[in-house]
This record gives sequence, C-alpha cells and structure tokens, in this order.
Amino acid sequence: MTRLNLHDDDVPVGTILSRRDAVAVLGASGLALMLGHRPRMSSPVALPQGVCVVRPAQTEGPYFVDEQLNRSDIRSDPSDGTMRPGTPLELTINVFRASAGCAPLAGAIVDLWQCDHFGVYSDAQDPSFSTRGKKFLRGYQVTDARGAATFTTIYPGWYRGRTVHLHFKVRSAFTSPSYEFTSQLYFDDALTDRVHALAPYAEKGARTTRNERDGIFRRGGSQLVLAPTPKGAGYAATFGVGLQV
Repeated sequence: MTRLNLHDDDVPVGTILSRRDAVAVLGASGLALMLGHRPRMSSPVALPQGVCVVRPAQTEGPYFVDEQLNRSDIRSDPSDGTMRPGTPLELTINVFRASAGCAPLAGAIVDLWQCDHFGVYSDAQDPSFSTRGKKFLRGYQVTDARGAATFTTIYPGWYRGRTVHLHFKVRSAFTSPSYEFTSQLYFDDALTDRVHALAPYAEKGARTTRNERDGIFRRGGSQLVLAPTPKGAGYAATFGVGLQV
C-alpha cells in the first residue's frame, strides 16, 4: 500500500444531508417513534443550540488501531512517556440520544486518534514513517452522566492529500443492541494558518491541502468544523453527536 493510496484514504460513508433535509429526516424519525417503529441505528446528528441536525458519518481511514487506552490526555507515548509537542487542544465530545429528545448518552466509548505536528500517526507502517509499537495521540474515554468525553490533545499537523483533521468513533460498551458511529472533525483554515505558522508546525512548511481541496471535507465536512476558543496556551472546543439508540 502506498502513501498516496492511504492519504486519499477516507472514502466517505453515510448520507450527507442539507439542513432542510435534516429537519425532514428528524421529523420523520419522531413520527416513527410515535408510531412505535424503531429508526435506523446510529444515524448521526449534532446539537447546535439544542436543536438536533443530522451530520454525516465519514470513514475511519487506514490508521484506526483499537489500542484500548482508557485515558483523557492522549499526548504521551505509553512506551516511554514522551509527549508529542504542539498547541494544546482540549476537546469535549458530547453524545446524545436523538431518539430520546437528545438526552445525554452515558456509558458510550469515544475513541479519538490523530496525526502529530509532522503528520505522523502512531502504531502505523507507511512509506515515509514507521511507528509500530508507539501509541501517542490515541485513546478513549467513556461518556459520563452528561454524555461527555473530554480529551487533552494537540492541534493536528498535516500530511499530503488531506486537510487538517481528527478522527473519532462512538460505540457501545456493554449495551444491547450495539451501535457504532465514525466520523472526522475539522478546523477553520484561517485558524489552522495561525497555529501552523508557529513552532513546532512551521518546521514542516506550508500545507498542500486546504479544506476546499480535500475530497472528504467537500462531502459534508462543513458540518463537522470545530469552533475552538482560546484557553491558556491553546484552545478548547466542544462537539455534539446524537445517535438513534
């Protein structure tokens, strides 16, 4: 497998809906619930200002590894304790039950994984790097009573063929029926430009792919853009995901 194939990686999955279509779908789901019909599992929605709006699922890509690392701070490598440098990012993913009035979904497993400041993933074999056995920038949290899973990570770097992004997956722990939803999160290009102009990102040089040139982003990524706010030396951001469970 070549680097080019890997980084054209992420063929989108799921259905991308407009806001008007999203409202229609959500209305249909509510009607199905009232009539006693169970909606399709794992239909993704996000909750801006308390209103459920359907969001797209996207592929997990070639670099998901189920390391089973239950930790909030994913910056370190457990094998030697070294920390991946970069601008700190505190990310909270809030998970809700769209089929229950957007009530918080406790006990869901939320996986987060991403590349480092140089565009390198851990525990991966690639033509330009080999990081087998390393586990930096990977981990999972279990949502609390509020449906929240909070991570401390870094602002991602870039690699050829993709815009700047993170990967996440929400899945059931010990509940039945099981569910799983996978997608990606993005950043405003202007913010990325400011962050990547600083160390340690600047050493890699200017990125080659911005949001509008990324084939995955163009298929619904505008609905998956984080809105970080300054926090200390870095940023904090939240994102809501609703599941029909």
